[in-house]
Amino acid sequence: MIFLDAAATTPVRREVLEAMWPYLSGEFGNPSSHHSLGEAAATALAEARSAVAKVLNCRAGEVTFTSGGTEADNLAVKGIALARHAVDPSLNRVVISAIEHPAVEESARYLERVHGFTVDVVPVDRDGLVTVDALRAVLRPETAMVSIMYANNEIGTVQPVADLAAVAHGFGIPFHTDAVQAAGWLSLDVKALGVDALSISGHKLGAPKGSGVLFTKGRTRVEPLVHGGGQERGKRSGTENVAGAVALSTALTLSLGEQPELASRVSGLRERFVSHILQTVPGAILTGHRSQRLPSIASFCFPGTSGESVLLELERLGVVCSSGSACAAGSDAPSPVLLALGIVPEIAQTAVRFSFASTVTEAELEQAAGAVEAAVGRVRNLASPQHN
Repeated sequence: MIFLDAAATTPVRREVLEAMWPYLSGEFGNPSSHHSLGEAAATALAEARSAVAKVLNCRAGEVTFTSGGTEADNLAVKGIALARHAVDPSLNRVVISAIEHPAVEESARYLERVHGFTVDVVPVDRDGLVTVDALRAVLRPETAMVSIMYANNEIGTVQPVADLAAVAHGFGIPFHTDAVQAAGWLSLDVKALGVDALSISGHKLGAPKGSGVLFTKGRTRVEPLVHGGGQERGKRSGTENVAGAVALSTALTLSLGEQPELASRVSGLRERFVSHILQTVPGAILTGHRSQRLPSIASFCFPGTSGESVLLELERLGVVCSSGSACAAGSDAPSPVLLALGIVPEIAQTAVRFSFASTVTEAELEQAAGAVEAAVGRVRNLASPQHN
């Protein structure tokens, strides 16, 4: 089987498993306990925090461990907006893009529904890009924070985060970016990006599910969502997942060393895969920006098919992929991301996303491209009036 759904999740790397194993077995202490087992756990947690900080080019105290990208996004959007609103009640608006992950969008809608905020949505162009002018047009004196993702999980488009953050800062507004899909492929240097907060999920880059990180810059105030013992410097109470923190820090450190060469290699493979599909599948439409995109994602619409039918046929042929965000699996509605690009619903429902792990090979993608040609052809043939 050829696995082309790495944007949904990735297997735990062996190096990561070996690094975390001691903290699932012999070194099982609670890092808040004042005895040798607890102190060993606290040391491991501190070392993991420092390792993450090194990758992000920030201070260790600016790193908060979470249960994953969704919690990190929730903490950033709700936490920053509510903290600023508490100081100045006139700050009652949040800005998100039209193609955010549900973790960001639903956090913003929660603020709207429960706390009376207004959600301002920045449109994207047909390639899925947020322009500086589009962001500037929606900012208001009442804007509490901005959240625009680094790279989209469905179409792979990479946003000009540094430019967008600079615009927000020109209005004195903090800027958060969801970097869940970017991790492992793009630079996460928060100083170069100019962001005030950044979210990461471990299971997208070879760490286990249930591990994540939120970076918050300096004295950025964050209202905690989880209350209790005041762990994570008061931002996220609860006994820390030491093994998960060690795993995520190990995966991030490995990815930093591999990144330039890996991104170049997989980008080349992606380009050949995209070209093959566009040349051999009549009517295939590549979604997202043609070049300003993640190395690891190629998403298409195949008019005249059903995306779900193509997925089933591809799995029969030994290729596993998806129709879009794994967090929206099971929904019959067309992808809001594709609709935001101006794609009509009947075409949006034909979408198939191929996302590549770091280990993907040229032979696998050649075989997969052939399977796509066959699968789309078969689904179209079955749907044709002549067949019926």
